[in-house]
Amino acid sequence: MSVPGAATHDPALGFAVALAAGAVAQVIARHLRIPGIVLLLGAGVLFGPDGLDLVRPEELGQGLHAIVGFAVAVILFEGGLNLNWKRLRREGTVIRRLVLWGALLTTAGGALLARTILGWSWTHALLFGTLVIVTGPTVITPLLRRTKVRHSVETILEAEGVLIDAVGAIIAIVALETLSSPDTMAVALGAAHVPMRLLAGAAIGVAGGVVIALALRFRHVIPDGLENVVVLALAVALYQVANALVPEAGIPAVIVAGLIVGNSRNSVGRELREFKEQLTVLLIGLLFMLLTANVRLAEIRELGLPGLAVVAGLVLLVRPLTVALCTAGSELSWRERAFIAWVGPRGIVAAAVATLFAERLDAAGDPAGHALRALVFLVIAITVVVQGPLVGPA
Repeated sequence: MSVPGAATHDPALGFAVALAAGAVAQVIARHLRIPGIVLLLGAGVLFGPDGLDLVRPEELGQGLHAIVGFAVAVILFEGGLNLNWKRLRREGTVIRRLVLWGALLTTAGGALLARTILGWSWTHALLFGTLVIVTGPTVITPLLRRTKVRHSVETILEAEGVLIDAVGAIIAIVALETLSSPDTMAVALGAAHVPMRLLAGAAIGVAGGVVIALALRFRHVIPDGLENVVVLALAVALYQVANALVPEAGIPAVIVAGLIVGNSRNSVGRELREFKEQLTVLLIGLLFMLLTANVRLAEIRELGLPGLAVVAGLVLLVRPLTVALCTAGSELSWRERAFIAWVGPRGIVAAAVATLFAERLDAAGDPAGHALRALVFLVIAITVVVQGPLVGPA
């Protein structure tokens, strides 16, 4: 409810503008046949403090974290929902390598680039390396719809985009928690926490996914017309409960739950997927509007040519080398390997975690958080803008 004489910058108005502008930007992008994130990044700047100053994410306070958590839960549940278990098993070797080895190789490559080109400390360079582990399923899926590739290539890229979000996000958070500590024992314990949190999240996801799948299978449990709403509520609740039980376990939990529900026998699969897909589009628009508005153009300009060189190194060196090593010995042709090497855009999870990093480092009195966030958004912008239009058939 508006109050006469209230401040000009109303958080509710900013939220509404972000929601509407995010939806409109994706409509325009669909007509122009370009990745929606391209226009969302521009719209975030346009309506943010560097532009019309209508969207001020900081005014949402802790509400921004709640919004991000809600949106990430829905987006990644939908990602798991679309994965086909039989195809995953068929391409399991390459997928496992990309998710596990790829995470380590990308971290090392990203850190080395930031250290040698930008001169960052090893701590900040490693944090950057962990932030660019994740690729973006919300970007990859639309790209794959616009080109012709074999099911094997499509499965590998979609699975990598979804599953590596869980691995990458947990590695990044654990790195933030441990690298700031001079205690080598803390670093060792932090490394052990990564598989522990992944396994705990997966176990919680299995339990939650089975409950949701059973509720959908027996139609008398959930009345007709309420299935989508109930599943949405349970997915968000599962994400928050998993995080409450084990820090950062929410992401693997909702991905695994989505995988179980999507591959179970129930009569509302198609309707559920359509509902989640539409809601995901809305939430992606909202999140990118809010998170991009948090980044100042001056911070990106300060990175200059060295920042562009880091991104070029990620795209032209780190990603191709990672894919070459992870696909060695597979049945993929050289064209398919080149296609996978080229398609590695970053998306919403990288943006969300980078924003969290900036806030935590800023609270600790470390000014490098803003440069870290700016570089990650530069990676997102360039990988989406450059890779999207140049994707061709494999």
